Amino acid sequence: MSVLAQKDTVTSEQLAAAFRALSNPNRLRIYQVIVDHCRQHGPADLAKVPAGCAFGDFMQRLNIGAPTVSHHVRELSEAGLIRVEREGRRRFCHAEPVMQERLAHFFEM
Repeated sequence: MSVLAQKDTVTSEQLAAAFRALSNPNRLRIYQVIVDHCRQHGPADLAKVPAGCAFGDFMQRLNIGAPTVSHHVRELSEAGLIRVEREGRRRFCHAEPVMQERLAHFFEM
């Protein structure tokens, strides 16, 4: 298999994992909230509190309990759609820009 074919296969597998994760309505809504939050607040400033979306931000907004949110966030993270950072006891979610670009490119085709 050529390097280009391997790259296409990896990208296809990554996109399939992202689409599987986003096929759940709660995960899709959580992802939308995270992406919107990251667009509004810009990139994280490492010297300050991260600009990511805190779990509490979407738990209240979407009326989803903590155990369910944790499960959905883990699925989104494993699919490469987001990354989660800890700041003390709080967790912040950040949209992964590389995956956002891959998704955008897929829909532009």
